[in-house]
Amino acid sequence: MKKLLVIDGNSIVNRAFYGIRLLTNNEGVYTNAVYGMVNIVSKQIEQISPDYCAVAFDVKAPTFRHNMFDAYKAGRHATPEELLSQLPYAKEGMKALGASVLELAGYEADDILGTLAAMAEKEQVEAYVLTGDRDALQLISDTTKVLLATNNDTVVFDRTAFFDKYGVAPEQFVDVKALMGNSSDNIPGVAGIGEKTALKLISEFGSLENLYREIPTDRLTAGVNRKLEEGREKAALSQTLARIVRDAPIIESLEEVAYTGLNRSLAYSLFEKLGFSAFIKRFELEAAPETIAAEAEQEIPSEELSFEDLQMAILASEVSSFAVEDGKTVFFDGERRMTCSEETDALLCREDVAKRLVCYDAKGYYKRLLASGRAYAPFHSDVMLGAYVLDPSEGSFDFSRICYKYLGKNVETPDAVTLYRLYETIEATITEHQQSELLYGIEMPLAAVLAEMETVGCRVDTEGLIQYGKQLEALEDQYKERIYFHAGCEFNVNSPKQLGEVLFEKMMLPNGKKTKTGYSTNAEILEKLRPYHPIIQDILDYRQVAKLRGTYTDALAAVADGESRIHTTFKQTGTATGRLSSTDPNLQNIPIRTAQGRELRRFFVAKEGYVLLDADYSQIELRLLADIAGDEHMREAFVSGEDIHTSTAAKVFGVSPDEVTPELRKRAKAVNFGIVYGIGDFSLSVDLDIPRYQAREYIDSYLANYPSVDHYLKEIKKSAYDCGYVTTAFGRRRYIPELSGQNKTLRAFGERVAMNSPIQGTAADIIKIAMIKVNQKLRESGIDARLILQVHDELMVEAHRDCADQALGILREEMENAVQLSVPLDVEVGAGDTWYDCK
Repeated sequence: MKKLLVIDGNSIVNRAFYGIRLLTNNEGVYTNAVYGMVNIVSKQIEQISPDYCAVAFDVKAPTFRHNMFDAYKAGRHATPEELLSQLPYAKEGMKALGASVLELAGYEADDILGTLAAMAEKEQVEAYVLTGDRDALQLISDTTKVLLATNNDTVVFDRTAFFDKYGVAPEQFVDVKALMGNSSDNIPGVAGIGEKTALKLISEFGSLENLYREIPTDRLTAGVNRKLEEGREKAALSQTLARIVRDAPIIESLEEVAYTGLNRSLAYSLFEKLGFSAFIKRFELEAAPETIAAEAEQEIPSEELSFEDLQMAILASEVSSFAVEDGKTVFFDGERRMTCSEETDALLCREDVAKRLVCYDAKGYYKRLLASGRAYAPFHSDVMLGAYVLDPSEGSFDFSRICYKYLGKNVETPDAVTLYRLYETIEATITEHQQSELLYGIEMPLAAVLAEMETVGCRVDTEGLIQYGKQLEALEDQYKERIYFHAGCEFNVNSPKQLGEVLFEKMMLPNGKKTKTGYSTNAEILEKLRPYHPIIQDILDYRQVAKLRGTYTDALAAVADGESRIHTTFKQTGTATGRLSSTDPNLQNIPIRTAQGRELRRFFVAKEGYVLLDADYSQIELRLLADIAGDEHMREAFVSGEDIHTSTAAKVFGVSPDEVTPELRKRAKAVNFGIVYGIGDFSLSVDLDIPRYQAREYIDSYLANYPSVDHYLKEIKKSAYDCGYVTTAFGRRRYIPELSGQNKTLRAFGERVAMNSPIQGTAADIIKIAMIKVNQKLRESGIDARLILQVHDELMVEAHRDCADQALGILREEMENAVQLSVPLDVEVGAGDTWYDCK
């Protein structure tokens, strides 16, 4: 999920100004607020690694709130001149950090925060709101967290943390403010109603509207009834004044505030002017790289060579970069730019040439060459994959972004000279980090494999998908009729508002928490309601069927080509763990946990005369835990072929393997996989529906019986704190900035990442190695078989029936021997006319 960081500029610059003693540069310019703000915001950028970043400031002009209520914010002290003089520099500082600065006449900074958070929620982007103002807590949602800057720390508020502190939902906070008022903003509220009473009233009645609908009521004292009645109009006014606008006309898309990284030239210029030598050193800005690079590039000679001369020039160089500029392929060998008026794809396909070439997005070039029917050779390097290897948690590897990060330059599209400079910088760090084998032994060869897989695609039964979609649609109608029967009325089941009203007002089911947009009816709420009424199961089933139809059946049929094949895009740089992801369409999330979801696999079919072969690693992460931790008990279980969950159950629960019941095995399985993901006693208690103390006993017993695992988990956390990152067995790093923060919740998350990433990342590396080896062996064998799909730990091959047995043997052997561990890599294989038949 992409991330947005949006900052309350006025709040943070004020907090910085009053939190740091007055400072000036050698010209007498006040700088303390700018220094503090850059420090606060840069740390959050480093921790969050946002894809979008904006800072909102107030405009010195009346807002709609002032027009509505003359006394709004009246009586505030004037802003000190020492702070006012710093505001222009503060805004420049935010731009230097790569953030967009936003202001809007007639609205406050809070309204910009609210609008961007709402846009993020709509686009399924994870939003972080950095502010020192508690009013912004009303913006918390399933996708929005508030980072509340206090005197000593930055406190992370999500839904749970907010409810734990205030006892109401974030959406209800504005109603609390409507009752209690806000003295700093001069919002009147209801006279005589303080925070404690306001929280109690909204918690009990759910909303301001519900409260006033019921008063006077014998649930309240006569005095409170009277205060509320007398303050009715002020409460309504205060509610409007306190509510943050969520649709201010500020930007149309989050792409307008895309985060592109540190603007090194602007940062250097500003920090030098203000005397921030510590920041110049911290951000490594001693030189102005953009200026130096531009001056150097002006001196680079450019030549147009004949095809033969260009070929000889490339072969004479150790490494050349190339990019398409203005429709021409331009090469750079470190000394001169070279172009050729003739078509150059033939050069790109020659092995002796390709092995010297550097590009951006090698897979894209490979696919273009495959589409033209050419047999291509792999390139030497790819700066996009190099940047990904160096820091996979970056999230985005757009050319402009990695140029900012490694060269301090703002270059939107690749050019040969910049590519070469990127290659030099990235290659030096790759060597320093000892990650050459990861880049050149795994990621670069994999790009070629993925290009072939995407080009070939998977065949689907389009007519079958359409018919299955009709069956699901009929099933949707059946579930809707059952829902209507239970509810006693017809309504729009897809409308959370209408569904909430039916469940919590008409049917009076518990757990109804009304927000300003209605009751929450998400999956978590419905799961809690499942025991109370059969309508809940029907709603859950309806949603599952509707999602299957909407996401897969019609959609997959629609994207199939003329040969009924679908061509997903495997994103090689999409995850922080090293795992591949899949888009357009996403084939990584084909459901397998439900019968209706598994049915989709029937419509992935082999073409006539061919068969599908499927192989899946069994419990690879547990096997890696046994290998990496060096635990003899776990190793012995895997080597001897024991069922690991039964073996674990026997040890953890103190019984013989014969006495392990299905329920005990289920619990042991939850502990086994939970340990891999750094599970705590609270989460395990929820997963198993047991008391928290009992979950703690399970975990303690597990670690006592597998002491090497316990030692490994402690050591990997310590190493992560010391280094700031963890590595896989193949040198892939996962940086964990959360461990350097002061917030306990973030540090706990970072510790879980530290425990899991080496295992999950090594599993990702192994499946990649297996893909390379399977593809190479199939090609060397000369048989009619090709790799067509990868889903997590599973590979699929389409093979001609005449060579299916040989291809299945290659698939199994190469996966089992992808790497050598102290425990066997067990692979489950199958064959069939459809993906479903393979299992």
